Amino acid sequence: MRRTIVAGNWKMYKDTHEAALFVDAFLDRLGALPAGVEIVLCPPFSALFAVGQRVRRTRVRLGAQNMHWEDCGAYTGEISPPMLVDLGVDYVILGHSERRTLFGETDDGVRRKTAAALAHGLTPIVAVGETAAQRDAGLTTARVVAQTQAALEGLPAGAVAKIVMAYEPIWAIGTGRNCDPEEANEVMRAIRGAVDGLAEAPILYGGSVKPENVAAYAACGEIDGALVGGASLDPNAFAALIASASVPE
Repeated sequence: MRRTIVAGNWKMYKDTHEAALFVDAFLDRLGALPAGVEIVLCPPFSALFAVGQRVRRTRVRLGAQNMHWEDCGAYTGEISPPMLVDLGVDYVILGHSERRTLFGETDDGVRRKTAAALAHGLTPIVAVGETAAQRDAGLTTARVVAQTQAALEGLPAGAVAKIVMAYEPIWAIGTGRNCDPEEANEVMRAIRGAVDGLAEAPILYGGSVKPENVAAYAACGEIDGALVGGASLDPNAFAALIASASVPE
């Protein structure tokens, strides 16, 4: 049975003090949140240790926002899979559209990172999505399927099953324009059928997801939670979103 995951991507927000205040406030609300939702916090690298110390021995999992595919080397400004493991990281976001668009990340780089994350016991959250122009041209499915296949190329089905996918339409990220849930569900179905092993892998929706709209996504059969940006920066809003993301049995 696929698990439900809500991951908060803080992007380049919150210093160590702000991160600690968030976690302390959020943990006060944790007991009231549905047990069936796996919660992941992905702070900036500088706050990983502080957040990790506070969520240790709780049900909240620690995630990173990126990593290099090499274990070590002359890669100024990068962080390696073993370094993340050393900090207690469980999840790592790979291939986010902001990394692809602003920092030139390629499908091949995402493939290397995905394989490296799995090799070190990290769970990759592999993000795919289309631009507004690609959507208007009717290329959404072709684009996200191509990205999915490129990121998971060469991996056996058993390894693919350990991955989390995230569909984030680029035109919806940070714009307040969320994708229609039924449309997102159809894209998720295409992603799930793109590579052997994804049938039981969690697929998350991301892109202006909020407490007010997450239940509509959770009700769709192919959607297993959310990768949350802005709404994850406030402990009250994030807790409310998680509470609405659980589908009653």
